[in-house]
Amino acid sequence: METSRRELMKLGLAAGATVCMPSMLRAQTGELRTVRMVMGDLQVFDPVFTTSDITQFHGLAIYDTLFGLDSNLVAQPQMVNKWAVSEDQKSYTFELRDGLSWHDGTPVTAADCVASIRRWGQVDPAGQLLLERAAEISSKDDKTFDIVFKEPFGLVIDLLANAAGRPLFIMREQDAKRPATEQVTANIGSGPFKFNASLAKPGSSVTYDRNEDYVPRREPASEFSGGKIVNVDRVIWDNISDPQTAVAALQAAEVDFLIQPPADLYPAIEADPNLELQALAKSGSAYYARINFLQKPFDNVKARQALLHLIDQEAFVQVVSPDPKYGGTVTSLFGSKTAYSNDENTGWYKKGGDAEKAKQLFKEAGYAGEKVLILTPTDWAEGNNASQFLAASLQKIGVNAELAPMTWSELSARRENKGSVEDGGWSIFVTSQSDFSLGNPIGSSFFLANGEKAWYGWPKSDEFEALRSKWADVGTIEQRKELAREMQRVWWDFVGTVFLCRTLSPSAHRKQLTDLISTQGEYRPMWNMKKV
Repeated sequence: METSRRELMKLGLAAGATVCMPSMLRAQTGELRTVRMVMGDLQVFDPVFTTSDITQFHGLAIYDTLFGLDSNLVAQPQMVNKWAVSEDQKSYTFELRDGLSWHDGTPVTAADCVASIRRWGQVDPAGQLLLERAAEISSKDDKTFDIVFKEPFGLVIDLLANAAGRPLFIMREQDAKRPATEQVTANIGSGPFKFNASLAKPGSSVTYDRNEDYVPRREPASEFSGGKIVNVDRVIWDNISDPQTAVAALQAAEVDFLIQPPADLYPAIEADPNLELQALAKSGSAYYARINFLQKPFDNVKARQALLHLIDQEAFVQVVSPDPKYGGTVTSLFGSKTAYSNDENTGWYKKGGDAEKAKQLFKEAGYAGEKVLILTPTDWAEGNNASQFLAASLQKIGVNAELAPMTWSELSARRENKGSVEDGGWSIFVTSQSDFSLGNPIGSSFFLANGEKAWYGWPKSDEFEALRSKWADVGTIEQRKELAREMQRVWWDFVGTVFLCRTLSPSAHRKQLTDLISTQGEYRPMWNMKKV
């Protein structure tokens, strides 16, 4: 067949289009398949080594768990296919599901799970309880392992699914055999994302790629359970330490997600038609001052009680969360909205605080002008503001309070120092705890009061620990409510920590980023989200 000149021209134009269009589409598709997020400065990569939130976010990306809590806070199987309990309720047998493999291509085995449970149990309260009650943890074959207990124990699945402390992330046996006090640096998991080591820029950005070999469960995603389906090819965490710069980057579409914008910029975000504020942490958080029990002046209970009376929670709400719909006060050790929230021994609370009572208690504590050093996170606006306000409140009653400005990653390292202020130690740092986790005294490190084995601040009360140890064996919710009142009575006597206020801190994201997973706690999973 003979082809005319005009037809040849049409064919030429069509051929040109087929060359040009795919490159344009590839560029657009690549942009849509990459999500840029501002999550913080990731310095520690081992989620067993630290409780820092950003490290737990990293753990959720690259590791998987045996069980996960759904939106109703019911434990559901994740890596586990099925499990069985013996008639005497002492022996649990777990079988792994098919398709589990490490990012290096090797299969996940039961031995990996056993080693991971043992390492996790060295430092996590839920894991410590499980190991304390267990007689034996061992693998039967490549896909099956047993946990045998000394006595019948009904909380096993709940502990394995715990999300109030460190989740039980399953690591390779060779990594999990490291002591919990030594960091794992390999970043090889079996989870839905792979850590891209070649693109890591310490202090600047880290990159995660979709794990194409990951086999998600068939159930719909529900908080930490169900199918962890990744709908994007790449996620980049940009470290932008200045909050205003981070919001500007979000407005300019240079990033897609900002985990915690400063509260004073909420109006600007809400006014932008391309942006959305969304409270992904559904239960909200309690802000609190963690106090160093090992050093003066807070080694004296009177000084800790002074701080309890000093705090003006209404004023702290204005500092941390000026919009009243996002803030409030909290007086119960068990949070504001958990099943165990109560009013036991809360007579210390007074609207506006009680500066004179605080001054009197510092005097009774024998305070002699020792420096009170407050570790102050400069890259967390609310924590920074709360620290500055706390220092000013102390200074007003004659306490020699001083700020030590640093990034949160630097603070996370500094808070491990148990020495005096002169030796690089500290007196106070401000942090937050999800309301959800305050309902779980056996799963959250916050509640430990066993001295130097406790979480940072190292609070100590043998009476409180004796009560806390009963929690796992109490049978009904009414009995637990009564136990919670006893625990709260003791806690506010020895003052394990001091609440500043409560907030509901929304994240900000561009509206084209959809289907973000919301949870009861503060941990942010990245599966399920789409960029449209």
